[in-house]
This record gives sequence, C-alpha cells and structure tokens, in this order.
Amino acid sequence: MTAGDWDLVDAFHQHCSETSLLRRWGRTCFARRDLSRLLAHAECWVGLDVDEEPVGLVCVGPVSRQEGVVDLGLQVADARQRQGIGTALARHAADAARSRGAHTLTAYTDASNIPMLRLLASLGPAVHTRDGTHLDVRIALGETSADSGPP
Repeated sequence: MTAGDWDLVDAFHQHCSETSLLRRWGRTCFARRDLSRLLAHAECWVGLDVDEEPVGLVCVGPVSRQEGVVDLGLQVADARQRQGIGTALARHAADAARSRGAHTLTAYTDASNIPMLRLLASLGPAVHTRDGTHLDVRIALGETSADSGPP
C-alpha cells in the first residue's frame, strides 16, 4: 500500500463506527497525514471483498529497540467482523513479517477485546503482559502460518 491508496483507506474508514475508530486509532477520524505517518513506519495492506470494497486494514511495523519484533495493527469494518477477515489479514501480515526476518509479533489491545485475543491465540502460543486495562500480547512467528488451520 502507498499514500496513493488514500481513497481506498478513506472508503474503508467510512465503514467503521466512531467507536471502532476510537478503539483502534484513539480518535474518530483518520486523516491523510495519519496514513503518511503510518506508511513511514509500517507495511500495510487493505483487504478487499469480491466487489473490490475495502473491508479491513492490517499493518506490521518494527518495535523500536527490539530487533526482530514487529507490532500488529488491525481493523475490520464493523459489518464485516467475525467473518474470518481479520484472521486472514493477521496471518498474511505475520507471514510477511516472518519472511522479512521478524521472529516475534506483538499486539497491544484492551484486555476486554475478546475477539482480538481469540484471533491472536489462533496465530500461535501467546504470552500476555498486563498494562492496566490493556494487554501486550507476544507471539513467536515461527509458530505462525497461513496454513495453520481455520480462523
């Protein structure tokens, strides 16, 4: 994905509720400058449905001062959640990160975000570290595979 994909990213965010945007980005809008900053630090992919409509956004980027560790960012359009889209996007991102030499995938999520915790568990054995109401989840990428079974 490049900054030229702004229209696609913007269309995706139009399918996300303010609550979802707030949970994922910490605010209710995602600006063009936010995409530029994200792309400067991470690899990103937009998931499309059969009609070429954007249904999800996934990113992986390095964690500073932690060689081989990448952070996962994931969002799926509200109406398309719990259909396996997030799992497919997360597996794709994990496989891409592993192929580029990463050994650990990390995600920082609210401890009450059960769907995300289930998705992360489907990627492989995870270590959870509590940070207030959030969890830092770490998964060894050697355990992750696009062929690791159904979501």
